[in-house]
Amino acid sequence: MLLPSPVPLSENTSLPSSEALKLLLRRAEMELEAEHFAEVMAALSPHGGMGSEAIDSLLGFALTGLERHEEAALCLHSAFHLGEGSKHPALDLVALFGRLNRREQARKTLEALLKITPNDARVLDALGEILIYLGETEEALRILDHSLDVRPTSPLTMNFKAIALMELGEISEATKIFRKVLQLIPDNASALSNLACIYSALNRSDDALALYRSAIIERPQNATIRLNHSISLLKAGRYAQGWAEHEWRLQLPGHSQLPASLLVPSLGDGVDIRGKRILVTQEEGLGDTLMYLRYIPALARRGAIVHLWVPETLADLCRRVEGAAVVQVGGNVPEFDWHCPFISLPRVFVGTEDAMGNPVPYLHTDPRKDQAARELLPDNGRLNVGLVWGGAPRPNLSSALMLDRKRSTSLASLDPLGKIAGINLISFQKGPHAEQGTTLPCGKEILDLMPYADTMDDTASFLMGIDVLVSVDTSVVHLAGALGRPVLLMDRFDNCWRWLSGRDDSIWYPDLTIIRQKKPHKWDDVVKRVAAHLKKMAAAHKRS
Repeated sequence: MLLPSPVPLSENTSLPSSEALKLLLRRAEMELEAEHFAEVMAALSPHGGMGSEAIDSLLGFALTGLERHEEAALCLHSAFHLGEGSKHPALDLVALFGRLNRREQARKTLEALLKITPNDARVLDALGEILIYLGETEEALRILDHSLDVRPTSPLTMNFKAIALMELGEISEATKIFRKVLQLIPDNASALSNLACIYSALNRSDDALALYRSAIIERPQNATIRLNHSISLLKAGRYAQGWAEHEWRLQLPGHSQLPASLLVPSLGDGVDIRGKRILVTQEEGLGDTLMYLRYIPALARRGAIVHLWVPETLADLCRRVEGAAVVQVGGNVPEFDWHCPFISLPRVFVGTEDAMGNPVPYLHTDPRKDQAARELLPDNGRLNVGLVWGGAPRPNLSSALMLDRKRSTSLASLDPLGKIAGINLISFQKGPHAEQGTTLPCGKEILDLMPYADTMDDTASFLMGIDVLVSVDTSVVHLAGALGRPVLLMDRFDNCWRWLSGRDDSIWYPDLTIIRQKKPHKWDDVVKRVAAHLKKMAAAHKRS
């Protein structure tokens, strides 16, 4: 155990020395991230209540994890009154327990804290934020309105309220709030960036980019704002600047920890990589890796020795990618000359003849698995239609969790597809959304073959045996697109930059058709249009 053994209070009535205290706090923070709440409690409790804001805060966090919410609230209340300035440890509690996917525990502590200080706007803000993440948006608005009664012009509270309204699809009302913040504080970088995000969702690219430029002037080193700016540039099709700006993501937690000095440079200036071992690494979701595998052949054509470091589920697919010399799963960092996260590959090839990578299909399946898949798939003359209605929530990442709520629908919403004659419905759904079952409200049964698909390579072979995939925006879309399979993408209103603006086709996958929401969170019209496509395809399939 990294933490020192606790010393009874009677034997230790003073705080450690300054350096010892720093070490103790660093270790306690690490143990909290590992959910070792009892150990942190044991190590810090002898020093609690001695005038240390940091110790009382961490004790409050540990007690929250131990479900001792009233005691946790007392510690956080004490820490706030000891601290200087206006930041309340409640906001740090929200961040920590979000990373741990323990938001309900944080909520209970915050509710206990409000019993002590019912009109503390900072605690109200923290509770409002956690409720947004928990999907209880109406309750979050009630709490945030209470906070605004206490502090009517708080930019932080107003930002939270606008975010809650956006979750409800009330974009116009959210826009008004961000504008109000900017009237009060014209250079508020958060409001500038958030309003820019709305304009980008509304395909007002010029307005969005102008606001991002103003936000960057105020906070030029803010990696989140710079990353959001890059996404707006990419959605507008401004790739050269967008890919360069997208490298700011590497300043955020959870991205590449390899040396920045050894990141592969852009190749447009004749950089020679012949004989160089380039380590290409997994970074975020599987979809990103599947999309950017198209660039691996281009690295090999320039003489590089390409070493892919990927999750096990992608390993077999990657071994068949042209130019992949080594495919590694797990283990330690291998020797390399240069490294490159998959998401940086488009930046590497900007301005070259390989700016879009290899054409589709650049992924290929195992013929033996294809044959095994065909034996399990229906062969009754009907159109085989694959279905995916939910993405990967990644609940430990608050932004990914909220995104999944917008991009995912429910199995029940696909009920109209079960009433189409001449089609077989086949589930490609995995993860928590698969728990919704395989029966539509109309009684139509969906064939679920995913128990036979342990890896993406297995899924790829099933995709080769269907006629079309109908899916929300998730990794299976990229897998099908990279294989050259037809896809009907059910897309959210504020779509990902990859699908650009105002288009129903894709520059990345020629056999993909985009069917986008006309209003946020409204899937009925999308499903109706998907059904129309499938009816036409089923009729053509019957004639062939």
